Amino acid sequence: MIITHWTPKRSLMNFQNDSNLLFDYFNNFHSDAEKSECYFCPVVDIDEQDKHFSVYMELPGVKKIDINISIKDNILTIAGEKKTGEESNSKNYHRSERIFGKFKRSFSLDELVDRDNISAEFENGMLNITIPKVKETKPKQLAIKIK
Repeated sequence: MIITHWTPKRSLMNFQNDSNLLFDYFNNFHSDAEKSECYFCPVVDIDEQDKHFSVYMELPGVKKIDINISIKDNILTIAGEKKTGEESNSKNYHRSERIFGKFKRSFSLDELVDRDNISAEFENGMLNITIPKVKETKPKQLAIKIK
């Protein structure tokens, strides 16, 4: 008989993680652009400042060359791949918890953003996208003469 150490807290956390994945899948089933289906889904923070929006995405272990950022039909898409190392195929793992694979996250953009001046930086596994807002223009008022 093999004796294994059982930790109730770890079992509950594993159950919670599995449940969260299941609920996330069904909650986003009808979502158009909020979160795309992927096994490796990097976490994202989005904040708004006076003159711009900032998107922060954690991408540890991903190389800059493996990241693609695009905009189409007012949707910002961040896609890429976290690749396994060559050495990992030759090892005889007893346990492997690292996650690899392709990812794709999409977000609807506000109409009032300056798409031509979006910039991105990638350093130490953190992607930072800055999305400037367009300057608000006051509506032009025209007087219309009645004939």
